[in-house]
Amino acid sequence: MHAVTSADHAPDHALLDEIERYYDTVPRGAARAEDFGPLTLFVREGAGWPYYARPTLGHDGPPATAEDVLRVLERQRALGEPEAFEWVAERNPELRAAVEAAGLTVHAHPLLVLGPQDGPAPAPDLPERVAVRVLAADAPELAAAVAVPHLAFADPGTAIGPAGTVELAAAVAELTAEGAVARIARRITDGSTVLAAALDGAEALCAGQHNPVGPVTEVVGVGTLPSARRRGLGLAVTSALVAHARAGGVRTVFLSASDEDVARIYRRAGF
Repeated sequence: MHAVTSADHAPDHALLDEIERYYDTVPRGAARAEDFGPLTLFVREGAGWPYYARPTLGHDGPPATAEDVLRVLERQRALGEPEAFEWVAERNPELRAAVEAAGLTVHAHPLLVLGPQDGPAPAPDLPERVAVRVLAADAPELAAAVAVPHLAFADPGTAIGPAGTVELAAAVAELTAEGAVARIARRITDGSTVLAAALDGAEALCAGQHNPVGPVTEVVGVGTLPSARRRGLGLAVTSALVAHARAGGVRTVFLSASDEDVARIYRRAGF
């Protein structure tokens, strides 16, 4: 996936600068940074989510060209890493032409932001018996909460889908065996990830995370079990994550939506 995030309204350059620093900081805790002049490639070290190449923070030379993009692509292919470039369109508008000239396809995703001046997200009504909780590292529901978004993203969109409790149990077993649940538990323990889930008793129906770095955090991975969609659960989990972030002193909360249909849901949470 070759992705560019695009702000939804007229750009606030101070907010975008905060987000730029965040995008540069987050990978450095789990990846090494390789310098390609106007571009930096983050290469994952060990297990976990793969990273991307992006514009070098503070680069004051000429912008990236198609040749620069091709050099990074060659390195990504040699390493077996995804051919992924991510950037904020308003901060690096010229990069799209360079990426496309290198033969890649650009997908634009709305970038939605709650800045310091924005009020708290409204708390939506929940279906009967459903509660949203921030989970501790040793919560018995953690494995299911980690697994739910994987099923959601495997069946994208907002329509109700067939995947339910049977598929969730299989995903829990797979992600536990490969260590993904343990990795999230460690991140919760060290404070780099906060995970919230919508629970019907002990059953996880929706979950998502925010990953704070100082005064900025990104809401990521919000996904609803396909069979439980259209009940407002994604909105409820997002609102809980925003409330948690604000209570912890975070000034800027942002997220990147997959498309405009999904962005409309997040706008209802105040973004």
